[in-house]
Amino acid sequence: MEYRRLGRSGLKLSEISLGSWLTYGSRVEADAAKACIRKAYELGINHFDCAVVYGARPHQAEEVVGEALREFPRHTYTVTSKVFWQVGPSTYDQGLSRKHLIERVEMSLKAMKLDYIDIYYAHRYDPATDLEETLRAFDDLVAQGKILYYGFSQWTAAQFENAAAIVDKRNLRRPVASQPVYNMLDRYIEKEIMPICEREGIGQIVYSPLAQGVLTGKYKPGMPLPEGSRGADPKYGKFVQRYLSDDELLERIQQLRPIAERNGLTMAQLAIAWVLRRPEVTSALIGATRPEQVEENVKASGVKLSEEDLKEIDEILGQAE
Repeated sequence: MEYRRLGRSGLKLSEISLGSWLTYGSRVEADAAKACIRKAYELGINHFDCAVVYGARPHQAEEVVGEALREFPRHTYTVTSKVFWQVGPSTYDQGLSRKHLIERVEMSLKAMKLDYIDIYYAHRYDPATDLEETLRAFDDLVAQGKILYYGFSQWTAAQFENAAAIVDKRNLRRPVASQPVYNMLDRYIEKEIMPICEREGIGQIVYSPLAQGVLTGKYKPGMPLPEGSRGADPKYGKFVQRYLSDDELLERIQQLRPIAERNGLTMAQLAIAWVLRRPEVTSALIGATRPEQVEENVKASGVKLSEEDLKEIDEILGQAE
């Protein structure tokens, strides 16, 4: 496993991180989740991602992840959570107000049975709360030692710039992490988000590097959805449907297989290595339901794709300039 610095912070994260979206606390039993987390730690992964809303109920995934990590020394890993989405009937059960942020951090700490969370994210931007209020609340939580760093997930370029201007003007602690979707099919962050974050010292911890499993090549045009796959799941398959309805795209993805094979890679490893080709990316978040998936994906760490490989990928996917 190789490691990269997160923006201008002092954190060094594994190039591959383990997430819990749509897996732990919901589709995956606790024992299987613990087995995946244990395998990840053994293979050098030191960064584990979670969120308040992950799981079948609020904080459930946090409980599973926190329980699994307790067998390891606390100083040897980083763990995150995220807050924003509505998790209850109260008007205070959502958003990024000072009240919700501070109260929800306490609930996350209790769920994980931790003294502090390494990175706490604004899971989305909250137009109903003054941005300075949110940033001051994050600053206070860092000062209190309840979180060590903070960041934003799926914010726009303008939102990042506004946040940077406020923290500079008010002399507040700076955000260190951005968590956007990024993969061969979703590249929007390259144009504006990456340059702004690079300028502001914010690292990218990207999710969905496999495009919800589509880039593994297991979904083939005109063929039934694989049994047990996320695409075949009536509840969780909605996140992948926009890809599965495009047979031309699925056919293009199959054309990536020779590139993976000549590099001695699986399709999943190729997709993760492609994400990690960018120095702005600190780590790629993977999901896993079985330890074997973790073992396969971590082999993408340190892989360097050639310029010819990258050019051919762009041509196949219609991304060539």
